[in-house]
Amino acid sequence: MLVKIFPEIEYEKTNEKEQTIEPAEKFTTEVTDTTISAETETIRTQNVIEVTKNQIVVKIPKNNADTRFLLSFKYCRWHKTGRYWIIPNYGKNSEQIKQFFESRHFQIIEHKTELAEENSPTFKPEFSKNEFLTVNYHNRSLNLYFSYSKDIHLQIKQLPLIKWNPEKWCWSLPYSEKFLEKIKRIAEENSLQFVYKEILRSKVKPRLSRYDIPNYRECPTEFTEKLKELRYSKNTLKTYADLFEEFINFYPDDAPENIPEEGIIRFLRYLVNERKVSTSYQNQSINAIKFYYEKVLGNPRKVYLIDRPREEKFLPEVLSREEVEMILKATENLKHKTILMTIYSAGLRISEALNLKIKDIDSHRMQIRVEQSKGKRDRYTLLSMKTLEYLRKYFREYKPREWIFEGAAGKQYSAKSIQVILKNAVTKAGIKKQVSVHTLRHSFATHLLEAGTDLRYIQSLLGHSSSKTTEIYTHITTKGFDQIKSPLDTLEI
Repeated sequence: MLVKIFPEIEYEKTNEKEQTIEPAEKFTTEVTDTTISAETETIRTQNVIEVTKNQIVVKIPKNNADTRFLLSFKYCRWHKTGRYWIIPNYGKNSEQIKQFFESRHFQIIEHKTELAEENSPTFKPEFSKNEFLTVNYHNRSLNLYFSYSKDIHLQIKQLPLIKWNPEKWCWSLPYSEKFLEKIKRIAEENSLQFVYKEILRSKVKPRLSRYDIPNYRECPTEFTEKLKELRYSKNTLKTYADLFEEFINFYPDDAPENIPEEGIIRFLRYLVNERKVSTSYQNQSINAIKFYYEKVLGNPRKVYLIDRPREEKFLPEVLSREEVEMILKATENLKHKTILMTIYSAGLRISEALNLKIKDIDSHRMQIRVEQSKGKRDRYTLLSMKTLEYLRKYFREYKPREWIFEGAAGKQYSAKSIQVILKNAVTKAGIKKQVSVHTLRHSFATHLLEAGTDLRYIQSLLGHSSSKTTEIYTHITTKGFDQIKSPLDTLEI
């Protein structure tokens, strides 16, 4: 049976019902701050157990009895490339595995992983029985603290994206001004004093520039060539090359191919603990480093025993229809206004607007063709009648040749120019929100949803590969909330 499930494992034939294990030396335990130490590399064919915060890795010779034992753990799996077992590290799994292999010589390496959580000031909430404490963590999440009340719990559970945080012992949901207003109302309805506190994110330490590093090294040519060969997008190429440059200049005296795994872990800890980068930046750095060692050097695909950070969940900033109108009215230049109208009316990313060509405008079908956008997918989106009118005025005055929005000498318009246009318009309109060009895209989707457009059509117009990405907009819109009654209002109290 085991051979059918795991054909890549070689099993030794035995006539005995159970394989007897000769008692040997007790196992030894090491505690290390790195993921796989240099010493571990020399004993890969011996008995090794490595324990991280979330995983237990067991490297043992082939043995039917051991295989049956390990498969008894829920979610246990065999890593075909590394040829070892991976078991989730929760409950008593670690203790049971150590007890089972106690009679054999094992090297146990326990890793202290600190990569999964960002450093934040420790906060011990203090609140009285008549207070409802809400803590804003880095404008990313709202943590709710209050004395137990069945009625409040019923109301809190109605909030979108709400979940219980067992580590902080509180209810938590993504930061949003609208959510904050709802929480205030809940506190008032239950005669509690609303207390609001903020814990702001530590400022990100900037990376060293090429002028601060003697003998600064550029990204290896073979790295960028491999990215081009595999048809990675220009944005990914630029991002990966930039991140890998930071990594190799962290070790200016070492050739990239000679940097050991513990060196990679040390660099990632530097990003988290000293530079305090975001989780997405950290994940992209890991991907860039893995690309070099696995795709460029051709090393076997490897699972680095580090805990990747959980993706942060937060709601995007959205403008109201009135605010979009104010921004467009504040933009007087024909070209600038046409650019912003096109982005908002079609739900475009800034890169998609820059890449638009004259041939992409289909005025007969009232559609805009978006070629090879994120994920190398083509799609069609809406061409607004008002946008078409402004595009025609713009064509007559500016006479673009290839790109719809051209810069100097007929070249492609720059992203920075569009960002400046929007920033000036937002300031002139007196809007205080943090608005980026992408905010127009978020607003497009939210306004369509509020107008009753089916979520599947919105997903298609935005070019999302997964409906889960589009569903975030259902948590932003407030349309219909006035028709929803709290379950508390149905109780006769």
